[in-house]
Amino acid sequence: EIPELKIASEVQTDGQGIAKTSFRAKNLERWSPQKPKLYQVTVSSVTDHVKENIGFRNLSVKGTKIYLNDAPIFMKGISFHEEIAQRQGRAFSEQDAVALLSEAKELGANLVRLAHYPQNEYIVRLAEKMGIMLWEEIPIWQGIDFKNAGTRMKAQRMYTEMVMRDRNRCALAFWGVANETAPSEARNAFLKSLVEHCHEMDTTRLITAAFDLPKLNPETKAFEMKDSFIEELDVVSINKYMGWYHAWPSDPSEVCWNVAPGKPLIFSEFGGEALYGQSGDSTVTSSWSEEYQEKLFRDNLEMFNNVKNLAGISPWILFDFRSPYRFHPTNQEGWNRKGLISDQGFRKKAWYVMKEFYNNK
Repeated sequence: EIPELKIASEVQTDGQGIAKTSFRAKNLERWSPQKPKLYQVTVSSVTDHVKENIGFRNLSVKGTKIYLNDAPIFMKGISFHEEIAQRQGRAFSEQDAVALLSEAKELGANLVRLAHYPQNEYIVRLAEKMGIMLWEEIPIWQGIDFKNAGTRMKAQRMYTEMVMRDRNRCALAFWGVANETAPSEARNAFLKSLVEHCHEMDTTRLITAAFDLPKLNPETKAFEMKDSFIEELDVVSINKYMGWYHAWPSDPSEVCWNVAPGKPLIFSEFGGEALYGQSGDSTVTSSWSEEYQEKLFRDNLEMFNNVKNLAGISPWILFDFRSPYRFHPTNQEGWNRKGLISDQGFRKKAWYVMKEFYNNK
């Protein structure tokens, strides 16, 4: 029953306890970041009674564009870990979800990539209320043993738990199947089985994976990538840290991309590190300065103008986060400093660059 829409339907379960129904709704207001409308849906039986807030929307891909409710949408993304940096602890409460998502919303984001694992349900449900789409993934990244049958079983179980928990949450826009994995027959078979497994449970979201493989072709002077697995994806995503891990081959305004030209492309990670309050030469990488990070972001945004199939961007990352393998004795000390916001909650200069870009996009 959906009282607001004056809809009621009686169904009977099958031998597996499953019942299906469909209906036409008049004056249905579809969920979107601008108007995150949710309807109260009630399911009752002789012995039970459940109420849920459900949103209705449709998401699709046409050519190189992503469509929400039949209109093209640009993904204005950001990532965060499930932690509260100021107290150096995990995010676990509704209050923590408010703290994380409020900063994403203030930045102007309409998409949050929950990196790199399913995060708590408070975050997912609050994102729906706030009008923030989500990219959710399991930690299939880098050096996974793709030949191991036990690893595949664990991945499928993790994927099942994630999809079954959140497949009725309208904020969920993307299921991510991998992050920065190297091509191989074993990898392709492993990930293809995950995609097929996901489609068995849910066909209403877009499937993506993040790659760090693009290389500059000296003949075409464009970044290109060869990976047959992209054919299995609705949206292709790229992690590339130009100006930080990778030197600029030319002026950013002249850097071109030719990756998955027939599909939507999202830059799912880019950026660089800066220590909050540290000033220095904006042209010197080793300054770890806010000025360098600020210029790096402006340069990347300039480069994105040359990406014809660009459908969205998502900088890495919203907050500085703990990372024990970050050994720099003065600028890191166990922290990854790529955040737009410091571990004490202060906004760096690059935050304002992204805020301006998203406001004008």
